[in-house]
Amino acid sequence: MSLELAGLRWLRSESNARGLLVAVYATLVGAAVHAGPGSVQRWCVVALGGVALLAWAAALRRARAIANIATSRIASAAQGYVELQGRASIGELILSPLSNTPCIWYRYRVYERDRENDWKEIESGTSSATFDLADGSGSCTVDPDHAEVVGAHSTTRQNGDTKEVEELLHAGRSLYVLGEFSTVGGANSDLSLREDVNALLASWKQDQTALHRRFDLNRDGEIDLQEWELARRLATRTVEQEHRSIRAQPGVHVMRAPQDGRVFLLSPLPPQRLRRRYLLWSVLHLAVCLAAGFAAGKLLLIS
Repeated sequence: MSLELAGLRWLRSESNARGLLVAVYATLVGAAVHAGPGSVQRWCVVALGGVALLAWAAALRRARAIANIATSRIASAAQGYVELQGRASIGELILSPLSNTPCIWYRYRVYERDRENDWKEIESGTSSATFDLADGSGSCTVDPDHAEVVGAHSTTRQNGDTKEVEELLHAGRSLYVLGEFSTVGGANSDLSLREDVNALLASWKQDQTALHRRFDLNRDGEIDLQEWELARRLATRTVEQEHRSIRAQPGVHVMRAPQDGRVFLLSPLPPQRLRRRYLLWSVLHLAVCLAAGFAAGKLLLIS
């Protein structure tokens, strides 16, 4: 896994992102106090306001995404960005690496105390195994890769100078998913009549004996244009029949991260509670932004 991808996954953890923001806020406030009156202090305060503004926008974006999209039923969900609620399947469970707990998703981090008595992360991991979600109308396969998982059951264990943090999503529980819904196979199968006909004709050509036996109607040892046209028509009818059979089969519903970068949320919390949670964070970040703006204005007047 690349460092860039590992960093993105790290930030998609709610606790990691929140901890990073708190650390950035504390660092900027501490730097401003330590610097004392002057340009460095003003720039620290301005940076604090900028970070808070970005955090406010991110939290508000998620709250609006949850509020603006109605919950769909899996069987009738439109292709695209949708919201689903259902129960996670209890089949094909995975085991968390730290506690060996059966679950559908896990994320873990292992810390070790360093010489400065601070906790340093030495190991981490996130599962990427798919699982099924059912809502009574149908089932959907959820690919949790790149998801922002909020509200997972978290456990912290400490043994001397080692600390383990484990987050789990359990099977059989209600689950909320906001992401890109698509149906693979069935009526939505991406089939090319021309390519498949050409492939079938090419396979027939490999067995020249059988090809002449089927299509050399005048038995002159050659496949003329008229006979080859008959072969092409038969291949076309054969492929059309196969395509109809494929499209008549039920498709597989899949929920994954949107390719356009929109929010991909996965949570055991109901959407109303999840939205309130993001709104609360947006208010807190906005308060920090306004306070920083007020302090920056005051520092400009004093200078």
